[in-house]
Amino acid sequence: IFAAQKRFSESHHSLTFTKTSKLTINMTGRKIHLISGLILSIYIGLHLFNHVCSVYSIDKHIEIMNELRHIYRNVFIETILIITVYIQIISGVGLFIVHRKTAFTSFEKLHIWTGLYLAIFFVIHLSAVLAGRYILHLDTNFYFGAAGINYFPFNLFFIPYYALAIISFFGHIASIYAKKIKLNILNLTPKFQAKIILVFGLIFTLIVFYGLTNHFQGVQIPKEYNILIGE
Repeated sequence: IFAAQKRFSESHHSLTFTKTSKLTINMTGRKIHLISGLILSIYIGLHLFNHVCSVYSIDKHIEIMNELRHIYRNVFIETILIITVYIQIISGVGLFIVHRKTAFTSFEKLHIWTGLYLAIFFVIHLSAVLAGRYILHLDTNFYFGAAGINYFPFNLFFIPYYALAIISFFGHIASIYAKKIKLNILNLTPKFQAKIILVFGLIFTLIVFYGLTNHFQGVQIPKEYNILIGE
């Protein structure tokens, strides 16, 4: 009897230790994901602001981009950003696998699916930008991103590809906001406030495309970028 009790006690302690270890790893993964996400969000915010500047003019977009590059286009900051992107991809996919069966509410589902799409987008986008810079030797400026959006049939892929990325960014923020915030503002519940963030994201996406397509009139890209559209 005593031997059986001892084996049960050891088994119980082992199971408890395993559960505690998994919980600790999960919490650590979340913290890493959160911190890297906050760092990356600052860059994405600047990047999206830059795109909105194209509403004024393409030249203004490029001018602002060149100014912002003084901040982030150096070995130190770029290395941090690239590492942060990889952390987001790996931890994001991991969190998706862990939580996809336990996400029940609309915002919980929005959280994991927008996170998964952003992870896929980061893989494709970062690879494309690095290939454009170091293989094609192109300046990855306004025209690099606008080429696919403004030329058929490439825009059939690139319009939803970029639109879903921007919407997913705001959707991810909205879902986190709905979960973390508990305070009503102007009698609006946190979930309603999160829906406002989503609507803002949709409107913001339209504004970005309004600029990237030269007010929906199309953009004539310089000849050095023709390689991007197969010409």
